[in-house]
Amino acid sequence: MTDLRRELIATAQAMAASGLNKGTAGNLSCRSEHQGQAGYFITPTGMDYGDLTPDDIPWMPLASEGEHEGLRKPSSEWRFHRDIYRARPEAGAVLHAHSPFAVSLACLRRHIPPFHYMIARFGGATLRCSDYALFGTQALSDAALAALAERSACLLANHGMLVFGRGLKQALDLGVELESLCEQYWRVCQLGAPVLLNDREMAEVLARFQTYGQQ
Repeated sequence: MTDLRRELIATAQAMAASGLNKGTAGNLSCRSEHQGQAGYFITPTGMDYGDLTPDDIPWMPLASEGEHEGLRKPSSEWRFHRDIYRARPEAGAVLHAHSPFAVSLACLRRHIPPFHYMIARFGGATLRCSDYALFGTQALSDAALAALAERSACLLANHGMLVFGRGLKQALDLGVELESLCEQYWRVCQLGAPVLLNDREMAEVLARFQTYGQQ
């Protein structure tokens, strides 16, 4: 358990080093059983990642309505972490960040269209932006799950990015990749409307991604 909490802390610190977060913004979690009960570790609310120790990382059961074990209170966004783990069994880690380009597009409440084939990396032909809801609420979690349907990432309106992976490393890698795509889309929009890949072209990419990389 301590090793997993240390990995969570190291990944949270890497979020800042990768430019995804500054200060206490964002949050990170990883799925973990405890005493035979399904749950997850999550970063605490309002603490700088650079100061965290394993004892600062609370554990929350999936059946929780806010109850937790540990010295610190969990992130205020624990609801969408819990609900993603409940709804998406393939999710092993969940990352939420306030990265500059993702936030810029989220504040426009703009979906990211198929301007680049790597959009398919996240499971579909587009990356959706959720409806707006107040941070830390069940309404935000519900909006996030809707935007994540058949996807592993989305933008949260006027807020930031949300992404999940099989584990902590993949969640971080996907977060960095998503921010890069957001930057590329933002930049190309400064020059004009990008030429989008059509449905057939994206279907070919999605099919190719089924066997892409090391199996």
